[in-house]
Amino acid sequence: MHAGHSYNPDPHAHPGLHAIAIFEAAKGLLALLAASGLEILGPAPLQRWLHELINHFQLDPKHGLLDWLSRTINPDSVHLTAAIGVAYAALRFVEAWGLWRVRRWASWLGCISAAVYLPLDGYALIMHPGWLSTTVFVVNLAVVWALGRDLLKRSR
Repeated sequence: MHAGHSYNPDPHAHPGLHAIAIFEAAKGLLALLAASGLEILGPAPLQRWLHELINHFQLDPKHGLLDWLSRTINPDSVHLTAAIGVAYAALRFVEAWGLWRVRRWASWLGCISAAVYLPLDGYALIMHPGWLSTTVFVVNLAVVWALGRDLLKRSR
């Protein structure tokens, strides 16, 4: 590689990383809102909504996932789920900050975390083809490509 093509560490030279940073921060905000909503609501409305869905669709609540959900929705599980949501939000915010500041570790974090979802996204695309599954797959693929490209440029 020629010296004139070396990696530019100036954050202004990386609008793609900034776009991904905004996307990751938005995911973090949504996770934080969801976690807050769980804590504010608590288990009683969740149980009520589950039973309303069971009744509306005339489902059998004694078997499979519905039985498990009925038994699992309690204060402890709601707190645990909210805590996981807050941890996920913190991870997305840290990644967003790092990408905004053009940090190598953030490109690694984002590339790996998006790549982990690609097999699941591909499966969803095959099993449930449509605009939503296609969009999710393409967006995650684009994030992996952009961050992988950034890492390759850094290594030259």
